[in-house]
Amino acid sequence: MRVFITGASGWIGSAVVPELIGAGHQVVGLARSDASAAALTAAGAEVRRGTLDDLDTLRSAAADSDGVIHLAFKHDIAFSGGFEDAADADRRAIDTFGEALAGSDRPFLIASGTLGLAPGQVATEQHGQASAPLGAHWTGGPAKRLANAHATAALAERGVRSSIVRLPPTVHGDGDHGFLATVVAIAREKGVSGYIGDGANRWPAVHRSDAAHLFRLALESAPAGSTLHAVADEGVPIRSVAEVIGRHLALPVASIDLDDAAGHFTWLAAFLGMDSPTSSVHTREVLGWQPTQPGLMDDLDKGHYFATPTS
Repeated sequence: MRVFITGASGWIGSAVVPELIGAGHQVVGLARSDASAAALTAAGAEVRRGTLDDLDTLRSAAADSDGVIHLAFKHDIAFSGGFEDAADADRRAIDTFGEALAGSDRPFLIASGTLGLAPGQVATEQHGQASAPLGAHWTGGPAKRLANAHATAALAERGVRSSIVRLPPTVHGDGDHGFLATVVAIAREKGVSGYIGDGANRWPAVHRSDAAHLFRLALESAPAGSTLHAVADEGVPIRSVAEVIGRHLALPVASIDLDDAAGHFTWLAAFLGMDSPTSSVHTREVLGWQPTQPGLMDDLDKGHYFATPTS
């Protein structure tokens, strides 16, 4: 297939691009900067210059493609107080792709998240569906982003082979600058590897390469309107993560009181305290996906998260 990808030079996209090219697909990546364009060219992809707000560019690129993978999201504004604005921009892009692909039976994949789908329970692919009740914590930007996933699934009724690939908060691997790298940076800065409360709350996780493989399988054969979970580790206790970090950085490991969590972990506190174990049993059955890369704890023990930061 000729596949158009937004966010193609990002953390997930830069693994999806070689996964697709290695399987014989042709990739066209959206690039908003010279650096992104250079990275895509080096990876063997074609470049389409533009941004997520260039709807005419998105529409044209989708029309010229055999499938679309939408990975871009305005994380920079989402985590600095503008989550609803980021979700609104995401919805405009999704609607544009939907219009371009309607009636074609071509695949359209988006990235979504697993965190908070069913707090305290093991979330399955059935949780968070449009027909399922949502908890009171689903408000503002996160609620809008979940609605974007529902809108994507609904495109199946308009002749689009749409799929939602939910990613865990920890998509780990060498070079990660996401949530887990932030936890490590906070431990280094504070001089203590902390967890909230008793640290028994769990986060699901997946290696970046395994996630990229799932995106390829979904592109090639996921049923229309499907929801998939890119989850390898169902739930790793945050205290266990803190203990590995403490050991590698030679720091004490300590509980951070809930009242002090926001001061210690800043914006990450609201996420780090969630208990969100997640299953991918249905995804594995439907697509035959089997993670093969190291799990979160093994990947942490490889040491690349603890390399001395360069200035």
